[in-house]
Amino acid sequence: MTHPSKSTLWMRGAAVLAAVFGLMTIKEGGTVLSGDAAARAAAGAYVPFVLWFNFLAGFAYVVAAIGLWRRQRWVAWLAAGIAMATALTFAAFGVHVLGGGAYEQRTVLAMALRTTVWTVIAALAWRQLPGRPA
Repeated sequence: MTHPSKSTLWMRGAAVLAAVFGLMTIKEGGTVLSGDAAARAAAGAYVPFVLWFNFLAGFAYVVAAIGLWRRQRWVAWLAAGIAMATALTFAAFGVHVLGGGAYEQRTVLAMALRTTVWTVIAALAWRQLPGRPA
């Protein structure tokens, strides 16, 4: 019986995290986007472009999870793209807030978490997956 390498275990952990994160994001975003007035009221002062971005990004998270689990080289590019797009959306959200737009404090925390998680996953994938340029 062969034991998985440390990098394989890290990739599997990142894959599970990405899958859970993605499925939760899709569920929560979908509830607000397709829910009734009560669901939207419970979300508070959400910012529509951030909600839509996160909802759609949830599907990319699930695809990334599959790539991480299978240790596919392309997932490093996808994870980096998710991290970059999330950071840009976070910056646009910051402009919205500085412009006096309504928002929820939990959105600040959620976007900081998303940006950090995907930056770490991208760095991990870049370093650990096979076929990395020397």
